[in-house]
Amino acid sequence: MSFRTEKDFLGEKQLPDSAYYGVQTQRGKENFHITGIPMSTEPYFVKAFGYVKKAAALANRDLGVLDAAVANAIAAACDRLIAGEMADQFVTDFIQGGAGTSTNMNANEVIANLALEQLGHKKGEYQYVNPNDHVNFGQSTNDVYPTAFRLALILRLGSYMDALRRLQEAFFAKAREFDRVLKMGRTHLQDAVPMSLGQEFHGWGTTIGEEVQRIVEVRQFLHEINLGATAIGTTVTAAPGYPALATKYLSELTGSTFILAGDLIEATSDTGAYVLLSGVLKRTSSKLTKICNDIRLLASGPRCGFNEINLPQMQPGSSIMPGKVNPVIPEVVNQTSFLVIGLDLTVTLAASAGQLQLNVMEPVITFALFTSIATMENAVNSLTVNCIQGITANVERSRDMVLNSLGIVTVLKPSLGYKQCAEIAREGYQTGKSLHQIVVVERKLMTQQHWDEVFSFENLIAPKFEQ
Repeated sequence: MSFRTEKDFLGEKQLPDSAYYGVQTQRGKENFHITGIPMSTEPYFVKAFGYVKKAAALANRDLGVLDAAVANAIAAACDRLIAGEMADQFVTDFIQGGAGTSTNMNANEVIANLALEQLGHKKGEYQYVNPNDHVNFGQSTNDVYPTAFRLALILRLGSYMDALRRLQEAFFAKAREFDRVLKMGRTHLQDAVPMSLGQEFHGWGTTIGEEVQRIVEVRQFLHEINLGATAIGTTVTAAPGYPALATKYLSELTGSTFILAGDLIEATSDTGAYVLLSGVLKRTSSKLTKICNDIRLLASGPRCGFNEINLPQMQPGSSIMPGKVNPVIPEVVNQTSFLVIGLDLTVTLAASAGQLQLNVMEPVITFALFTSIATMENAVNSLTVNCIQGITANVERSRDMVLNSLGIVTVLKPSLGYKQCAEIAREGYQTGKSLHQIVVVERKLMTQQHWDEVFSFENLIAPKFEQ
């Protein structure tokens, strides 16, 4: 393997000649082996840096502060990042000191070396295209990193929302399939009043749809950026007109409308949008935990539990108990939800740890949010395909539990009154008799015809008001 030597003001470093990153990236790689998870694992982040650096180069070219040939070579290099190339060259750990400087320099060095080759030069010949003086012209980590982060979140959230929409449709499809399946509703884990299994699944679909809408709303806050703010928001080293022009180019290149923050000082230090987003991710996780807990309860058994639904059998459930099958997909979604809920605290603490004109903790926020979205997207996809789509109903079991339940006495209250219904329920509880036995056969409080009308499927799941 051949090597090249690169130097910065701290000294020299040897790099494999095949590497497109340079000396500052190498220092970052050596200094911050924390998670072992490099930036390359989030392709949207790499792509976002490509868009941001291209917008910057084109703006500086148009303003006459960056040589057109150099700017065009930088833009061409950025196109390769946007296309998904060179991901393996982004080697810095997500969690790092320096507010993301190592990651920004990783992008600068890769782009510079690609541009050098485009212009017929060798990697490392930075006198022709320099990572700092050309690729990073009029920029700082403190405006480039958060802008790329916000763009990457927008792209990543699009994929996540698609996963949630597929889950919602899977619930709605089962709601249609189970619309005539009678079951007992429960409150406090006690028998309540009847409903259909379809209604239960439809409710889950509705609540997931609400989460998609909340993400749509909070994602709008990510469109406000501080590109051109440079170090602290004063636009130092940026050419006049650069912030607005770079923002315009970024909007055109991505097809998303970005807005330059009205107060760049505030925008450079503020991480409030990340806290909002993290809160929404936590909310969705909380809802998914509840849904998965419900599914596990409804599928419990098969002989000694609720046993109202059957989940797809994914794997043997025990190393010691033969034939046991566990609800492994809802279980893994639960665990993923707990991870996201925990990472929300990480985001909250990191956002509150900002000092003066910069929050240097943004890299851990980046790690937390990307981890939350990516893992939850995987979990949601698995829940949809490996669980919800394959659920079947135990129709007779669910119906029999309703008809043998004491909870259905509530349906009789308009006809018989609360006091008499309570006495009937108490007798049923103490004797084990069915409500039908007590009401129709023994006490003759209702005719069989009236009983059949009251306990028709339609009246049980959508009771008519009677007085």
